[in-house]
Amino acid sequence: MAELTIPGATHQILKDDYASEWMGIEVLKLDDGHATIRMTLRQEMLNGFGMAHGGMIFAFGDTAFALACNPAGPPPGAAGTETDTITVAAGVDINFLKPAFKGQVITAVANRRAHSGRSGLYDIQIYAADPHAAGTTAGTKAGSPAHAAASTSAGSPADAAETETPGELIAEFRGRSRTISKK
Repeated sequence: MAELTIPGATHQILKDDYASEWMGIEVLKLDDGHATIRMTLRQEMLNGFGMAHGGMIFAFGDTAFALACNPAGPPPGAAGTETDTITVAAGVDINFLKPAFKGQVITAVANRRAHSGRSGLYDIQIYAADPHAAGTTAGTKAGSPAHAAASTSAGSPADAAETETPGELIAEFRGRSRTISKK
């Protein structure tokens, strides 16, 4: 199986992740305790009401959670050695705030909030952007109050791009992680 294309980064957990490949997930950013991913909602991802199936939104958030929990490479100084542990979900909660629809690009932003011993706490926000909206930057309409706030609160255009939201918040996912032995 081919790995998902990740500009400038790879993550070993995607190598055999057939679900993420089927969903068409793109990895946008990976850092220690952080992941940003996106995908486009397709017809087969919708429920009987014509909106994104909650299971699809959950699986999407869970992939961002997994990427943020597990290092993208070996620990510093390990020189390519593989670790004997993996980090998995111990529990999760999701709150669906708004529906998303076919053709919308959804983005999940996962961040570690706390880590102690083998346990961690992660927050994942899931946003939906309208692919047909003209004059948007990262999902926030130019000239909108949200765009103006993001642009003025950041010091440079690069900082502004980092602070802009990739659309409207549709779900909040909170994950509790546990590091365990691979065996």
